[in-house]
Amino acid sequence: MTDRKSALGYRPCVGIMVLNRDGLVWIGRRPDARNSPEGAGTWWQMPQGGIDDGEDVRAAARRELIEETGMRSVEFVAESAGWHYYDLPEHLQGKVWGGRYRGQKQKWVALRFTGADAEVDLTPPDGLEVEFDMWRWVPMADLVDLIVPFKRKVYRAVVEEFRDLVKPV
Repeated sequence: MTDRKSALGYRPCVGIMVLNRDGLVWIGRRPDARNSPEGAGTWWQMPQGGIDDGEDVRAAARRELIEETGMRSVEFVAESAGWHYYDLPEHLQGKVWGGRYRGQKQKWVALRFTGADAEVDLTPPDGLEVEFDMWRWVPMADLVDLIVPFKRKVYRAVVEEFRDLVKPV
């Protein structure tokens, strides 16, 4: 008999690194939610979300960014060369995302924010849950320490891949 957890696949997802004119990265604080895939506690993260069947990665990035942050004034900068994978902690595998996934495979997109900070609106569109309860701009070097531990390997890889993009414009 095959172990159900080991048979689970990875949820296709897009991660979004938003850089401002000063070369800082946007992060949002996840509300404390016991049933969240991140687990109890408050964690910061960059916007991310599922890629719908047949949806282009850049289109998914734009859609998720608008849903989670309200930001529309962005320009495409870069896309990760490949997919980045992470596993959920074992106690969450097979329980979140309808029990269908062991973790996520993420394609990362870097975008440059060209608007004013007042554009950021954490109020979700009707029918969607709040993703973040606070936000701020941080140096890229600070990202990994602010993220839930099981996502840190992916964040390290994304920071390494996008590190040359932080120059102010």
